[in-house]
Amino acid sequence: IYEVIKMLFDYDDTNINSVLNYAKKIENMTFRDILNLCKEYLTDAENGNKMNRSDEFIHSLKNDKLLTSENSKGQLGNIIEKFYFGYEPNSNQNADLDKIGVEIKQTPINIKKDGTLTAGERLVITMISYTDPIEDDFYKSHVYEKIKNILLVQYIRDKSKNRLDNQIKYVNLFTPPPEDLEIIINDYKVITQKIKEGKAHELSESDTYYLGACTKGSTAKNSWREQYYGNHIPAKKRAFCLKNSYMTHVLQDYVLTHKLENESIIKNIDELKHLSFEQIIINKINHYKNKTDEELCSLFDREYNNNKSQWIDLSYRMLGIKGNHAEEFEKANVKVKAIRLEENGKNRESISFPTFKYKELANETWDTSYIHEYFSTTKFLFVVFKSNGETYNLLGAQMWNMPYRDLEETVKDGWIAIQEKIITGVSFIKTNNRIKNDLPKKSDNPIIHIRPHAQKAAFKLKDGYTQGNIQRDANELPDGQWMTTHSFWINNDYILKQLKYK
Repeated sequence: IYEVIKMLFDYDDTNINSVLNYAKKIENMTFRDILNLCKEYLTDAENGNKMNRSDEFIHSLKNDKLLTSENSKGQLGNIIEKFYFGYEPNSNQNADLDKIGVEIKQTPINIKKDGTLTAGERLVITMISYTDPIEDDFYKSHVYEKIKNILLVQYIRDKSKNRLDNQIKYVNLFTPPPEDLEIIINDYKVITQKIKEGKAHELSESDTYYLGACTKGSTAKNSWREQYYGNHIPAKKRAFCLKNSYMTHVLQDYVLTHKLENESIIKNIDELKHLSFEQIIINKINHYKNKTDEELCSLFDREYNNNKSQWIDLSYRMLGIKGNHAEEFEKANVKVKAIRLEENGKNRESISFPTFKYKELANETWDTSYIHEYFSTTKFLFVVFKSNGETYNLLGAQMWNMPYRDLEETVKDGWIAIQEKIITGVSFIKTNNRIKNDLPKKSDNPIIHIRPHAQKAAFKLKDGYTQGNIQRDANELPDGQWMTTHSFWINNDYILKQLKYK
C-alpha cells in the first residue's frame, strides 16, 4: 500500500482513464489506510520533498480533525475526496471532477446472512433546491451532471468495526444504461412537476421508480424549508437519489456481473420514447381487460387451481414475464398485489406485510421505522379482479403508492398507538382456552392494523402459562412475556377506496 505514497494525488484530472486507474488503487484498502497514506505524505512534505499540491492545501490537510481524531464526525466520502483525490469537499452542484464530468460517490454494501451482497442505502445525488426555480430540461439539470459519470466507490459495512476500518471493495465507473435513463428522466419530471405545483411537502420516494426524492436532515427543526413555488409551504429537505433497490441491482448486475435471472418488461427501449414506464405497464395489463382468470390460465398455459399464487402469476404473464421476477420491478421496488373483489364489489382481504419483532418496534422512531421506510419507498401494482359468481374477471390495473398525508398522519397515529401499547405492556385475558389482548384493533385506525401472523398461537406469560411453539410462532415483548408473532396489515376497506377499478 505505502508504495502509493509518492503517487498520492498524482493523476490527470482531464483524463477519465487516468482517474479510474488511480482510483482502482484503493480497492481492498480501508479508510484508515487512506488516512495513513496521507500522514506519510505529510511527513514527506515536512522533510522538504517536492509535493504535487499547494502549500495551502497541505496546511489544510495537516489541520483536518480526521487526521488527528478517530471520533471526528466527518463523512467517509470526504476521506476519499480530500485525502485521496486531493480537493476540498464542497456543495458545488457541478461534478466533483468537473473537467471530465465525473462525480465521486462512496456507498456501503451490506452482507446478508446467506452471503448475498446488497446495497447498504440509497445513493444521494444532489439536494433539491427550495430557493431556485426548477430546471425543466433533464440534460441541463444538476442531476444529470452528477449521474452521467459516477465513480462508484463501494465498501463493506461492518458495524462491529470502527467505521475507518471498513474495507473498500469495488471501484468502478458507472453510467445508467439508456433503458434506465429513460425511466430516470420520467422520474425527474414527476418529482419536478410536484415541486412546481407547490407540493414539495407531499413528495414521497415512492412516487417514482429509479430516481427518488429522499428526505435529508437529522433533526425535525432543521429539516424544513419554505418552498420556492406555490404558497411557500414549509417542506422537508429532500435530495434526488438513486433508490436502494436500484443500487442493489447496479451492484449485482454491473459491478459483480451476476446477470440476474430477471426478465425485462420493456423489450424495446423505443417504447419508452413515447410512453412512460407506468403507461406501458397499465396498457399491457388492460389489453386483457374483462377476460376471466380461467381464460387467462388457458391463454398462458397455466393450471387453473385457484391457489393464492394464481392471480399473481397471471399478472406477470400479462406483462410478458414467465417467472415472477421482472427486472424493472426489482430495480424500482414495485410489489405486485392481486386484488379480488366479490360480486357485491367488496374487498374481502386485507394486505399483509412481513412479521416484526416487538422489542425492535419498541426501540424504533417513526421516521426510521420499518413501516415508514416501507411505505415511503415502495410502489404497488394493483391488478384488480372481480367475481362473477364462478370465476374472476380482470377489471384492470393501476400503480399506487401511499399518499404522503395518509402515511405521515393516519398511519403514523396508528403506529404510535401500537408502539405505546407494546412499550407500556400488553394485557392478556384467558377465556375458553383463548388468549385475548388489549392491542389496538382494526377498527381503531382507518388504514393499518396488526394481527397474528404465525402457524399457530403461542404465548409465554408472567403467570407461567405457556401455549404453542414459542420459538417458532412467538417473539418476546419488552416486559419479558412472549406473544404470537404479528405483522402489519393494510385494511381491506382502505384498499378498496384507493382502487380506480371497482
